[in-house]
Amino acid sequence: MKKYFLILALASVFVSCDVKRKDKISDDSKLGELKDSISQQKAQQEKDEALKNYTTVQLIDSAYSFGTITEGEKVEFSYRFKNTGDKPLIIAGVTASCGCTVPEKPEKPIAPGQEDVIKAKFDSKGRPKGEARKEVFVTANTKPESSMQLSFKVEITE
Repeated sequence: MKKYFLILALASVFVSCDVKRKDKISDDSKLGELKDSISQQKAQQEKDEALKNYTTVQLIDSAYSFGTITEGEKVEFSYRFKNTGDKPLIIAGVTASCGCTVPEKPEKPIAPGQEDVIKAKFDSKGRPKGEARKEVFVTANTKPESSMQLSFKVEITE
């Protein structure tokens, strides 16, 4: 009887050791592959989620000419746009091609079908005489491959 008990005890020890070894990932390369796979899956899920929130936009005004201004004069224009999609339009950021132009974006999301403006203020102080062309780049939850680009030109005189 002791013999059977001893054999049963040894068998259970071998089986339990084998199960524990199978539960653990002992190879670091396999662990790295598993982490990479999980990261890729998370990135794809985030991308899929973001795609659900994209909308479309129609630029009503994308280019403007201020005409001729005197050096030192400040001018401003409001570029109109409309959310033509079915999700709220979120303007994440606006940047200008130079420090002489200061863009202002709407802070609140723009509902589907609504119009709003992005303002651009241009300060000609210290700018060289002649024609100046400037751009304002808009980042929003529209198609990820594209960002909106607004532009203006101005003739600076003395």
